[in-house]
Order: sequence, then C-alpha cells, then structure tokens
Amino acid sequence: MKYRPDVDGLRAVAVLPVMLFHAGVAGFSGGFVGVDVFFVISGYVIALSLLDDLEKDQFSVWRFYARRVRRIFPALFVTVAVTAVFAYLLLLPSFFLDFSKSLLAASVFLSNIYFWKESGYFAADAVFRPLLHTWSLSVEEQFYLFMPIAMLVIYRFLGKRWLLVLSPAILASLALSAYAATTAPTANFFILPTRAWELLLGAALALGRVPRVQSRWLAEGIGGAGLVLIGIAVFTFDETTPFPGLNALYPCLGSALLIYAGMSATRPLATTLLSLRPLVAIGLISYSLYLVHWPIVSFLRYQSLDHPTVAQTLAMLAASFILAALSWRYVEQPFRRPHPAITQPRLLAGGVATIAVFAVVGAVGIAAEGFPHRMTDFKEQTIAGHQHWNQGTCFLANNPDHRRWDAEACTITEGSGPKVLLWGDSHAAHYVPGIMANAALNGAQVVQYTAAGCPPILSYYSHARPRCTAFNAHALTLVEDLDIDAVVLGARWTDLQSRGLGELQSTLSKLAPLDVKVHVIGQSPQFSADVQVIAHSKGNRAAAGVDRWTVFFDPAINAELKALAGSANFIDPLRVLCEGRLCPYRERGRFLYEDAEHFSVYGSGKAVAAFFPLTP
Repeated sequence: MKYRPDVDGLRAVAVLPVMLFHAGVAGFSGGFVGVDVFFVISGYVIALSLLDDLEKDQFSVWRFYARRVRRIFPALFVTVAVTAVFAYLLLLPSFFLDFSKSLLAASVFLSNIYFWKESGYFAADAVFRPLLHTWSLSVEEQFYLFMPIAMLVIYRFLGKRWLLVLSPAILASLALSAYAATTAPTANFFILPTRAWELLLGAALALGRVPRVQSRWLAEGIGGAGLVLIGIAVFTFDETTPFPGLNALYPCLGSALLIYAGMSATRPLATTLLSLRPLVAIGLISYSLYLVHWPIVSFLRYQSLDHPTVAQTLAMLAASFILAALSWRYVEQPFRRPHPAITQPRLLAGGVATIAVFAVVGAVGIAAEGFPHRMTDFKEQTIAGHQHWNQGTCFLANNPDHRRWDAEACTITEGSGPKVLLWGDSHAAHYVPGIMANAALNGAQVVQYTAAGCPPILSYYSHARPRCTAFNAHALTLVEDLDIDAVVLGARWTDLQSRGLGELQSTLSKLAPLDVKVHVIGQSPQFSADVQVIAHSKGNRAAAGVDRWTVFFDPAINAELKALAGSANFIDPLRVLCEGRLCPYRERGRFLYEDAEHFSVYGSGKAVAAFFPLTP
C-alpha cells in the first residue's frame, strides 16, 4: 500500500480541532467533528490494507487482528495505565467508581455503549471522565469485527462488486443516523449502526475504483471543496447542532473529497497543503495525541475547578504534544516493528491477556466501590436532591410528553391562597423539596410542571429533546384550565445564552393576556465542579461554618434577564445568596447542592425560604 503524506496531514486536520475544542479555545466550537474525519480515514486505510492482502492472496483474519494489536494496543493501554494511576490518586470514590466502569468497558472496546447508557441527565460531568474519548476507539474496533469478513465475502463470492454492498449499507446507516438525530440523539452519537456509514464511506472510496481526476482545475475544485466543508463544520457547528445525522456529511464528504483529490493525476493545492511537513508530523503522532490530550484536559479541570486560563491552555497543548511525541517514539514505533520472538499467536495471546488485565483492574475498582478508604481526610456523602422532584410524574426526565403529566399528582402543596404554576427545567424542579418543606409557611397552592432540558420558552426547540416544544405549549392550556393565578419561570438560563436570552419574550408575551402574575427566577449558582470535589480539593472550611466558591458564569446574565423580564417580577438568586461571584456551597458541614448546580434538599429549603415567591 503506497504511503500518502497527505493522508497523514488529514489526520492532523482531524486531531487539531478536537484538541482545541476540548481545550476550550474560542472559534473551534465544532472541533468535535475531527472524530468523523478520523472515521473516514480509518475506513479508507483499513479497506486498502485488506484489499492488498486479498489481491496478494495473503488474507487472514488473524493476521489482520495481529496488525490491529500492534497498531492500537501499546499506546492505548500505556495511556490508560497512566490515567488510571492519576485517577486513583485524584478522583473521589464516586468518580473513581465511574472511571472503573469506563475502564472495564474501554478494555473490551464497549466504552461507547457504556457512555451512551450512562449519559443521563444526572450522570457525571463529561469533563471529569478521563476515558470518555475512548468511545470512538470502541466504534472503530467494533467496525473491525465485521469488515474483514464482509470484504472476504464480497471479494470471493460477489465478484468484487464492492459498491453493490457498500452503497446500500452507507445509505441505510446514514438514514438511521438522520432519523435518530431527533428520536435518539445520544445513541445516535455513540453507537456503531449510526456511525458505520462514515467508516464505510472511506472504504467505498478505497474500493470503488473511482477514476482518477485528470483535470487540474477539477482536482483543485474537489480539494478546495473538501477543505471548505470541513471548515464549515469546525467553525460553525457547536454543541447544539444536531449530530451526527445529515450534518456529519460536511466533515465526512470533506474528508472523502480531500482523499480523492490526492489521487488525481495532478497535485492540487489542498494536497500540497496537507503534505506540508508540520502537518504530516502531527499526523504521524495523531493517534497518541488523541489518546493523551483528553486525560490532561480532564485532570486539569478537576484540579483547577475553573475555566482554563490562557497559560493553562497553552500548557495543556504543549504537554499533549510532548507526551504524544514520546508515546509515538518509545511506545508506538517499537511495537510496530516485527520481532522474530513475537510470533502472531504470541502477539494475539498478549493482546487478549492485556485486555483481561485491564478488565480485571476495572472490575476490582467497581467491586471496591471506588476505594473510599483512599480519602482519609474527606468522607464523600450521599446528598439528597433530585430523588425528591417527583420524577416520572411531575419532572419528566427522559421523555417530556405532557400526556404523562398529572395535575392532581403534581399539586405539591394544598394552600388556600393563590394557585401557582412552577414551570421550567431542572432549575425549576430543584425548588420542589424546598416548596414542600415550607408549605406550612405560606398559603400558595403550587402545581409542578417541569421537564429535563426544557426551559420555559415557547419558541424553544431542541433536536435532542424535540418534545419540549409541545410540553411548553401545553403550559398555556394549564394556566387557563387550572385557573392559575401566578406562574413561576425557572431555568438553566446559561444554556440559552448562545441562542439569545431574548427568546424569553416568546413566553412573556403569551402570558401577558392571561391575567396572571409572572415571576422569573434568574440563574442560580453554578459551580465548575461537583461541590464535593470542590470541598475535597480546596478544603476551604470557613471559621463561620460557611464554605464558598466562585460561580462558573458571568453574573451579568441576571441583569440581562431582569431587563428582559419587563413588568414581570424578577428574582435574582445571586443577590440573595452570594457576595459577587462568591457563593456558599456548604453550611456547617451540610451541602447546599447535590452536584455542581442543583440544590440539595437542604439547599432547596434554604433557597425557597430566602427568595421563592410563595406568599399570597
């Protein structure tokens, strides 16, 4: 198989946006699409390698897997081993328990399934999962299970009619991904059936016998289009973009066009750019770079408990390049070179043994429940919180279908005063324990109408939670049918900043003619990490018994919300609870939050008593 430096350059184009996106560098909001570029490259390279074996009559499934072991295992498991040591030293037991589960899953190349299943609304913060990035390696390994056999069957029994099989498979996988983008967005992101078309696209390019481009201008156009498509995705997509689905066509087609342009009879500018030595050098270490960068980001964020500074970002990137270069030189390269003593059976046996060892280490961490004895100076607590939000009835987490909501069951206080509708997402629901605890102190009759990820914005549409639109629209019906006197709007307003907080007007304008009092509760404190991580890392126990930490957003958001609220009564939790950006998270040993941003039962009671509008 002929070496192509431009393909290594394309690997650099894949890994750099991913790194810059994870490091929080402005302008690379769609950097996550670099993984899709990797998928196309992998499909192309693997198909060419298998085709070469088939045409030389050297095909062997075991030989293929032996090559994969040489290529993937050394750098992966060295990185995982070092990461496990730091995780053991730094992470709280609950976080290390999650790490151990992900380690077990990553060892057997099922981490994509694990992170899909464990990506619920109250799952561990993604940035504190040092092995999260291994999901893409699991997708590729699962692809490798069937691709060699599929190619052998097509080659031997279907007369090398590659596109006869690959084209329907690509279209079916793409169609499934487009459908799942709104019906099952989390599964769509993580699982092979909705990602297979990206790898198969690269394979089809390698196997389809596409004629070489002879025209220089056509080659220039194809290469330029490839760069533009990837650039659009990297610089205009963000975490709200439905993905993968049809939007993944941008980076995937862009990658395929760049690979195809490099096959042309002439050498287009795009191929020349990708073949530049700095890009090729980065491409050569791209696998190790991808492996090491995320644990560095994760542990730095865990330790700093704040947005990385410019200096920290530069340090993260520098450390990633240094470690990747060392990994490539002293781990990847030595293992890629065949050694007479390491026969194919021994290599495969060693690979299986390595998988077994790391799987056992993960299993031990799970059995030990994260080794809580490590933290002799800090005892992690089980904090009561969202379990008291009337989940599944009044707080709809996984399927916000208003038809599952019940007005009688969700009337959470029975006062004789005004009837109040509490409407919003989890940042409205976290007031529920406090409302119930303070029920005797007010005369309001409170009706809870809340759903995960559904801020009370009538114009709001989420590709991840498309039923939010109908859920919110139904709130207006409830105001009239239940004879509501006052509406309290609560939300994680920071999520709406990128869309524009002005969308709040879509709700306020519809409530205005309904003759109800409207209260808007502004953004409550959000910290950079779980409050127990902050407490353990900083140990800043104050003499007065109140521990404080800075919020993770600009408090000016509440000033903007107040201006938008107009005639509605605006409540600023920060002004009541905090001193500037410094907010209490623990009081006399009791945590006011259950995680990084949702009030605990105890904190909810304190917040409601302090500022929630319950009195007639």
